[in-house]
Amino acid sequence: MLQKLAAGHHAVPFRGPFTITRIQPGNILGDKMTDTAFGPLAIIDHALMKKGLTIKMHQHINDEILSYISSGVMHHRDSAGFEAPIARGELMMMNAGSGFWHEEKVIEDEVEMLQIFVRPNETDLSPEIQFHDKPLDNEAWYVMVGPKGSEAPLYVRQHVYILDAHPRAGEVVDVPMYMGLTPFLYVMNGEITMKHLTIGKQEAVTDVIHPLPSFVANEDTTTVLFFVDLNAPMSMDGTISGLKN
Repeated sequence: MLQKLAAGHHAVPFRGPFTITRIQPGNILGDKMTDTAFGPLAIIDHALMKKGLTIKMHQHINDEILSYISSGVMHHRDSAGFEAPIARGELMMMNAGSGFWHEEKVIEDEVEMLQIFVRPNETDLSPEIQFHDKPLDNEAWYVMVGPKGSEAPLYVRQHVYILDAHPRAGEVVDVPMYMGLTPFLYVMNGEITMKHLTIGKQEAVTDVIHPLPSFVANEDTTTVLFFVDLNAPMSMDGTISGLKN
């Protein structure tokens, strides 16, 4: 059965120059959940960062973090000595492990982005950082992230895949499936219709028993699709990913 996570359910822990809408994907499963994660998919922070903002150097431990930018340029600096502007189509994966420090600045226009927090399969793995340039407006699904050893360009130390697609208005989109994994489809911008459900910006849909059916893009839309092993072993020691509510 299709289950929808509506936009009105989200917390907003920060407002102002740095506004975060915090999507807790486990909430899609209902009020009986004691953990707001969807298996190892812990949190999706949908962030708006205003021009002139600096988020000073801070540490993450045991978080696997994908930065996915929709618009604007985020300037990154980290404890590995790396500095770079990160724009739309430029993916960054921080595998924080035992500890990783980074800083973010917005020098030009406002940034809209997702920071996706995954719980690793073990505590205190080696800290690493990865980058990958992807197509900007792929209408078909593009595999961005997969488990270490998969063919995905970026890896996460967990049994999780992350894909995106940018269907145009009116396009019908088939949803792939990964055997043994549960889908979670998030609409970053735009709107889709899946069977009887309309899913808009900052909303999500899942089916924990069956594959997701195809959907229609009601307007030009950015979708991010997760496949998750709901029963995967995972570390609960993450700075952000370890939060349970």
